[in-house]
Amino acid sequence: MDLTKTIKDPSHSLSASSQKPQVEVVIVPFLCHSHLNQLLHLSCLISSAYNIPVHYATTATLLRQSKLRFNAQTHLQNSHIHFHELPTPHFPSPPPNPNSSNKFPSHLQPSFDASIHLRQPTADLLRKISATARRVVVIHDLFMAYVVQDVATLPNAESYIFSPISSFHLYFRDLKDDKTVQLLEELKGMPSREGCNTPEFKNLVSLQSDFLSLAAGTILNSCRSIEGTYIDLLVEKMNNRNKQVWAVGPLNLGTKSDKTESNSRHKCLEWLDKQVPKSVLYISFGTVTSMADEQIKELAIGLELSQQRFIWVLRDADKGDIFAEDVRRAHLPEGYEERVKEFGLVVRDWAPQVEILGHPSTGWFMSHCGWNSCLESITMGVPIAAWPMHSDQPRNAFLVTDILKVGMTVNAWKKREEIVCSSTIARVVKRIMGSTEGEEARKRAEEMGGATREALEEGGISRLELDSFIAHTIRE
Repeated sequence: MDLTKTIKDPSHSLSASSQKPQVEVVIVPFLCHSHLNQLLHLSCLISSAYNIPVHYATTATLLRQSKLRFNAQTHLQNSHIHFHELPTPHFPSPPPNPNSSNKFPSHLQPSFDASIHLRQPTADLLRKISATARRVVVIHDLFMAYVVQDVATLPNAESYIFSPISSFHLYFRDLKDDKTVQLLEELKGMPSREGCNTPEFKNLVSLQSDFLSLAAGTILNSCRSIEGTYIDLLVEKMNNRNKQVWAVGPLNLGTKSDKTESNSRHKCLEWLDKQVPKSVLYISFGTVTSMADEQIKELAIGLELSQQRFIWVLRDADKGDIFAEDVRRAHLPEGYEERVKEFGLVVRDWAPQVEILGHPSTGWFMSHCGWNSCLESITMGVPIAAWPMHSDQPRNAFLVTDILKVGMTVNAWKKREEIVCSSTIARVVKRIMGSTEGEEARKRAEEMGGATREALEEGGISRLELDSFIAHTIRE
């Protein structure tokens, strides 16, 4: 059987006499930007590369948000995705609390909890698609297993978990005092999960556990060039449960910037054009992190003291509804932006992160170590200055700095409740941008980035695994 021919021409796998000729894919993301983004990338890939109908289903507000922020607009416009707005009850959308000792975005909990109410509209959508498709393939976020549980009632439907977190974190998150952890020297010092989230979010995660076993397998947003050891451990673990695993990442289409008109480029890219190669530190802490005013001040002064070139995306955390008004604007020291204008740029709006990381002038990325950001940075060969805030970020940071050695630490997880002073920030920035240690991390990041980009090309390991998944889903 010619696998390539089969997956490129789905009609090959279909019976000419069938009244239900198509395999259709339904994507169900979790209600948070980073999760929405990863599955929208996967939707584009499946729709465009394999000519398979894809249905992307989420709330109206988050659908608008994910389209607006998508970093590969050309791919999105050229895809054939059916977008579905799922009804949800009204929920409060409070502002983030930048002064909370726990940086987990608990202000988004009402939005997260609203996801539970998507079960019925999702079931209705699945039944409708099931009536006209030969097979319905449901790919759902790890945190949406409860919502898609009715897949089990449809005779021609099957579900697959999509993991938006690192394989490293996924493998070790449920292990306590595991012998593997104790025996592997490289895992000594791995941070605990204490303080990573809240009891309310743990309850939501626990709700999913009873329904994860319904899935036929797991799709990982990861790559063997980055964390092959941990992917292999997961494969072994899941195969023992008769579940398949496919590592198809990183899912960051548009790493080669969309060719757009120069007048539509973000101002920060024009600023980067004028800088020396690998000379700029890019600073961003993601979409759901809020810093206290005192920490923002210390970071600002530290960057100024370092005298290193930088782009700092300074935005407050997303609310449950990003289109609501009353967004907090962080205050910088008086006259700050004027003083640093020769070597620094502060960006207050949404910034094109993938394009910034892919720009020749970008040398390092100071990051919260969300998995999306880690993948984007590594794919572009940019080392990471790790400053984890919550969730899976502490272990992602450990993976980046201690295991992969493509980054260095700004603030250790055990010191998360302390304010990092300006002198420390200045010292760290100078060290990463100008030391032998920093240069070695950069070289390793560049090598890993090259291998990862190759994995995404046709014939590369990640693309072959996606080919394998598609061939599995369109089987007779």
